[in-house]
Amino acid sequence: MIPIVAFVGWSGSGKTTLLEKLIPELVRRGRRVATAKHLSHGFVMDHEGKDTWRHRNAGSSCTVLSAAGQLALVRDMDHDASLDEIRDGYIRDVDIILAEGFKKEAVPKIEVFRTGAHPEPLFADHPDLVAMVSDRTFAIKAPCLGLEDINGLADIIEGTFLRK
Repeated sequence: MIPIVAFVGWSGSGKTTLLEKLIPELVRRGRRVATAKHLSHGFVMDHEGKDTWRHRNAGSSCTVLSAAGQLALVRDMDHDASLDEIRDGYIRDVDIILAEGFKKEAVPKIEVFRTGAHPEPLFADHPDLVAMVSDRTFAIKAPCLGLEDINGLADIIEGTFLRK
């Protein structure tokens, strides 16, 4: 089963920026990485007038876009898909899934926290917390890493979730 780690934290804490730095480091180490991003609001991938928009506007509940080397799927859902459902139904041939958001999911979490941006971390004492990435340290059981310690974070992820 492909392991999942959710990067959580307040909005604006730097989760996406951290992932932009972490993903290339894991890839450099020979890891195949997938990502999943949770949005609290809907999204639109198509633009009015495009063929796929026209398909969906006509009533298609699932549209697949296929091109050389790429595939995308837009599917109507009657619920907010869980990370397990996303992994089991859609993701193949990777070593790990790094999720952004999904803070309500019962999966291992790495919290990103910036002092001054928000009052306190969300998951400092939570049993799912694997690491805290912050501009300060915390007296917690999980390791605390600096915002720029990408190698240290990659080491934790490899040591905890990825076997050689």
